[in-house]
Amino acid sequence: TGSCLSPFDSWLILRGLKTLPLRMERHAASALTIARWLEKKPQVRKVFYPGLESSPGYALSQKQTTGFGGMLSFEVDTEARAKALLEKVKLICFAESLGGTETMITYPLLQTHADVPKEECLKKGINERLLRLSVGLEDVEDILADLQQALA
Repeated sequence: TGSCLSPFDSWLILRGLKTLPLRMERHAASALTIARWLEKKPQVRKVFYPGLESSPGYALSQKQTTGFGGMLSFEVDTEARAKALLEKVKLICFAESLGGTETMITYPLLQTHADVPKEECLKKGINERLLRLSVGLEDVEDILADLQQALA
């Protein structure tokens, strides 16, 4: 019972698994570089990434994982800046799907949490200034350059 993958889909998954460790290393290394860079930006109020020493879960993450992943969130200083950043990014895709090899950014309040009551979102730290970034495999300097021009 249940669904089964076709032989071709199964082969694609097996093929992708062969490079998964290398891709995850790249995602995590780039995400850490970007998180550290964002922490220094005056337009950014908070950065949420378990690989930052400033993260409340840093010590626990070090004990439980072999890497910190390619997902991070950050809060900018104003709602207007958050929306402008989404319009200005060029390399980074403004999209809800976060599973690709491309760097993608989401606006959780209007995308993934649009159906969650606002007061519940606010309790969880999801506000009009919060952005979520899925760091892809592009050169990290290209991602930083895109963020730099979008934050300006």
